[in-house]
Amino acid sequence: MLQVALLGEQAIIDTETGDAATRSPRSVALLAFLVAHAGVPQPRQRIAATFWPDSPDGQALTNLRRELHHLRRAVRDSPSLVVRATDLCWRDGDDVEVDARVFQLEGERARAAADRGDHDAASAHASVALPVYRGPFLPGSDDEWAATVRADLEQRCVDLCDLLVVVRGLTGDAAGASEAARRRVALRPLEEVGYRALMGLQVDLGDRAGAVRTYHRCAAILDRELGVQPDRVTRQAFERLLDDERSSARRSLGVRTPAAPLVGREAELATLTALWRHAGAGAAAVVLVRGDAGVGKTRLVDEFTRRTRCPRAAHSRCFAAAGRLPFAPIAEWLRHPAIADGARTLAPPWQVEVERLTALDPGNTDRRAQTPGGLGMADAWQRHRFVEGLARALLAGGRPTVLVLDDLQWCDPETLEFLGYLVRTFPRAPLLIAATMRGDGPDVARLIGRPSAGGPVTELVVAPLDPAATARLGDAVARRRLSDREHALLHAGTGGFPLYVVEAVRSADGHPLAADRLRDVLGARLATAGPDADTVAGLVAAAGRDVTLDLLVEAGDLEPLAVVRAVDTLWRQRILRETGRGYDFAHDLLREAAYARIDSPHRWLLHRRLAQGLALLHADDLDPFCAQLARQYDRGGRPDRAVPHYLRAAEIASATFGYDEATRLHRAALVAVRKGPASAESRRRELAVLEASAAPLTASRGYASPDLQEVLERAVDLAEQLGRRKSLVAGLVGLWSSRFVQGRNLDAERVAARALAVAEADGDADAVGAAHFACGGSAVSLAEPDAALRHFAAADDLTGGTRNLWVGARYDVHGRAWSAHALWLRNRPDDARVAAESAVALAREADQPYSLAVALAYGAITDQLRGDTDALHRTVTELRALCGRYGFAYYREWALVLDGWARSRIDLATAGVDRLRATGSFARMPYWLILLADVHARAGHIATARAIVDAALTSARTHSDLWWLPEVLRRRADLASVEDVSQDT
Repeated sequence: MLQVALLGEQAIIDTETGDAATRSPRSVALLAFLVAHAGVPQPRQRIAATFWPDSPDGQALTNLRRELHHLRRAVRDSPSLVVRATDLCWRDGDDVEVDARVFQLEGERARAAADRGDHDAASAHASVALPVYRGPFLPGSDDEWAATVRADLEQRCVDLCDLLVVVRGLTGDAAGASEAARRRVALRPLEEVGYRALMGLQVDLGDRAGAVRTYHRCAAILDRELGVQPDRVTRQAFERLLDDERSSARRSLGVRTPAAPLVGREAELATLTALWRHAGAGAAAVVLVRGDAGVGKTRLVDEFTRRTRCPRAAHSRCFAAAGRLPFAPIAEWLRHPAIADGARTLAPPWQVEVERLTALDPGNTDRRAQTPGGLGMADAWQRHRFVEGLARALLAGGRPTVLVLDDLQWCDPETLEFLGYLVRTFPRAPLLIAATMRGDGPDVARLIGRPSAGGPVTELVVAPLDPAATARLGDAVARRRLSDREHALLHAGTGGFPLYVVEAVRSADGHPLAADRLRDVLGARLATAGPDADTVAGLVAAAGRDVTLDLLVEAGDLEPLAVVRAVDTLWRQRILRETGRGYDFAHDLLREAAYARIDSPHRWLLHRRLAQGLALLHADDLDPFCAQLARQYDRGGRPDRAVPHYLRAAEIASATFGYDEATRLHRAALVAVRKGPASAESRRRELAVLEASAAPLTASRGYASPDLQEVLERAVDLAEQLGRRKSLVAGLVGLWSSRFVQGRNLDAERVAARALAVAEADGDADAVGAAHFACGGSAVSLAEPDAALRHFAAADDLTGGTRNLWVGARYDVHGRAWSAHALWLRNRPDDARVAAESAVALAREADQPYSLAVALAYGAITDQLRGDTDALHRTVTELRALCGRYGFAYYREWALVLDGWARSRIDLATAGVDRLRATGSFARMPYWLILLADVHARAGHIATARAIVDAALTSARTHSDLWWLPEVLRRRADLASVEDVSQDT
């Protein structure tokens, strides 16, 4: 059986295999056209003219015959596709299921049942139809006929939602009716009737807070998109929510303080518009809107996106406080309806990568439990696929897209790196990334880094308003013309900062205040909002990020209705803003002012209440809130409760390859553990944190990182104190990896020997095998090939397919690849070749890209040792491609040096050596330096080559890197001879 998906995606799928029956968009579009006119024969001439209007009639008919041939093969000559000499027709059949037809037919049955008063049947048919409508008809198609069908089907879905609201309400299913109302709001976010229906249903369900949020969301969208307030009917419905007695004194509850107009930014808007036109033509770009706090950066970008009317304009924000997942801004962008619709058109493998993030995002209302993936550098290939999947989701459909990111100075490193990847990898995408950043934030080059290397980055500096613009803004906010003296005082006191101007006029009865007194102005505004509003503002400030009404009710000591009214008051005064999931301050300076009003003991109490509230509200699924919960417990004086949540948050961060965030969370957990008194229990908790932190550190900082070394040394010390032998072996093997890559070969050998002694005493096979592997690696570097071969053989026997947590590759792959060097040292080059090839074959069979990179890297060295330049070229070419595709560092540098040696490229070899040195990776440095010296010698740079060989000799003796020492001495003698001959000549 075949399934045809035309709603939210374009695909013809074989249900037995899951494979696409065709990958031709034109064939799917032809089928969609026939489905849209199901049962009605369509003349071939009309179809040809519709699809190829610019082609002559004969050529258009030829094109139609070609596409019809592909379509018939795709649907396997199904009888549903009726082909005649003069026309084509689609008739519904049992062998092909088309989602658009299922939606239409079930919807018609639902309406018919409702007309005859059969509410149960109407609800049943509508419940089948609605899930089928997964998005717009034939997304990505700009054909006029498709747009007409798309609009018709969307209206049918809206009507179906309205029908479900009614019939489910009549049958007492208020929860089901509210779901239908939410769907309607998502489909038509500018139609107030949907919001009113949803508000009424939420009240019926006892969710008054939810109803208030719905109204605020409605008002915010209308304000942002149309510049209007909700109409009188909607405002009156809202007033009834907050006033049980419906007293006339509260008739103004639904009226919000007017938004301040945007003045004095004509030039900046023109620049943004020009950048948008350029990006929309197919040139991905980044614009940094930089300026001081309160200068109006966000307001400017909001006005720009409103004027563009771009249906794919998604907004997100970074937070200074902890508590968000890595890639949280991308998750928020992916929730935008238009982008979510496009993401649903991706092939299943890419949708899996998107779900890796959205399944862990608290904004996803349909999350599934997800076990974090593996850690370590071995998973870099998975991270690459994950990032590519997110990029494809954001750009799906190829339509112009604006991605807005506020407060870039607080952006997590993972998102920053992703922005660079996005514009570098998809330079022709119709994409504009508009990011706001404080003028006193970090340096642009460091902050945006990769994006500046991958695509045009425009920096737009927003300055304070001049006196004339300040006067216009002051007049607009005051709703009267201020005097010339007031204008002068206003500009002098506020410095032309729009936020200061607005706050000064609103808070001081028209008397401007100096900018350095803004906190007092803001505090006075909070105080005038009333005691309940002041209390709620303190809770929101202590939460440190957007906060839900439910949490405010749970964490506060006010009655629910009092909390709702207080939030509405703050919202109406534009102190709080609706964020989609909750509420946040309209500006960070407002948050700072609110938090400054809370004394220290009260802060401690608020943080503890927030932690308890989060734990109660999300007891069934704490994962998305772990970081936030840990922070609240920590700041509330309960570090013991904070630590487990820090650890879980770090584990979740690693699941989306947020290794930097995981490392930050682990550091916070360590600080929390060390706050308590020293005891055996505190040492056990510290060891657990250290063990969890080592893998993300390895992935993000590399084997030679001093931070990783410090963690491993402390873990070994604690494991020994606690008598945890398995932990001790794991820590010792990790410490061996760190010291070996640092080039501390004698220290590494001692650590490996100790690990083996402890492991053998404990008797765990995996631990013994891991220790043997470490001993084998040290033995090669210390020029003890026979001992190395024995250790590698033992590691192979004991570990099987086990993967080295610290190094990343499988022990059997890594050990066989490394044993090739020991075999070469024993003058067994053919056996070395067999061992190297065996490692590569085993890695390919295991289908682990990182293990394959390790095998190829060691195999390339083996090719070089054997003098097989043809094999070396092949191996290095594959290794460089693999490292480039998945972002593998370290072995990428190996490939550079070996490729430079093979091709006599000084630049490549030098770059590889320099990068290894820069990361503190001095293992095998004598070998790498000799290869570099060879390249210089071939180019006739004898003096340079001699100096490099001398450096190699120093490195070999300093690091006890003995396996290549004889070759260093031989090359030194050869170069000395060449130099002498040259001098005689």
